[in-house]
Amino acid sequence: MKILSLFCRTGPLQGRLEQIRPKLYRTAYAWSHNTALADDLVQETLVKALQNSGQLRDPEQLNGWLFTILANCWRDHFRQYREMDDIDEIEDYRCIDEFTPEDGHAQTELVGRVRAAVAKLPLGQRQVLTLVDLEEFSYVEVSAILNIPVGTVMSRLCRARNALKSLLNEVAPQQAARVSRIRGV
Repeated sequence: MKILSLFCRTGPLQGRLEQIRPKLYRTAYAWSHNTALADDLVQETLVKALQNSGQLRDPEQLNGWLFTILANCWRDHFRQYREMDDIDEIEDYRCIDEFTPEDGHAQTELVGRVRAAVAKLPLGQRQVLTLVDLEEFSYVEVSAILNIPVGTVMSRLCRARNALKSLLNEVAPQQAARVSRIRGV
């Protein structure tokens, strides 16, 4: 803060700026997450404050005034360093989206088939399946929620998964064909 002594001839203003500088730095760092940028922003804020000290009408409002200048310096930084896209490059670049409308439709259709398959399960299996696989409860928690033994939870879940697998096998027969079976030798 020795640089302030060159510009500030009055002790009280220099003292107040020295007191508020750490607050300005903390705020700038919280905004930018970059120590060098936060330092630069605070320095620019103090320089602008010293250059325009005549605009401060009420010395009691110094903190608010400095933070306003800091916010403006932050905005100016983004205006100055924002990335611009060259329109000529955009026209030449072919925008290829990996997720096509056909993929979206296929995914929606698959979700509908899975929901229909889950709906075909008996209530007990459906409850256990949704609590364990979708809501990620433990077997003990599901046992307590449904007031059934843990062994029943495990057997219902196993039966539900097997039933769901057979119901969904018709949805994706090509994937089932790709699964290699372990053969005994």
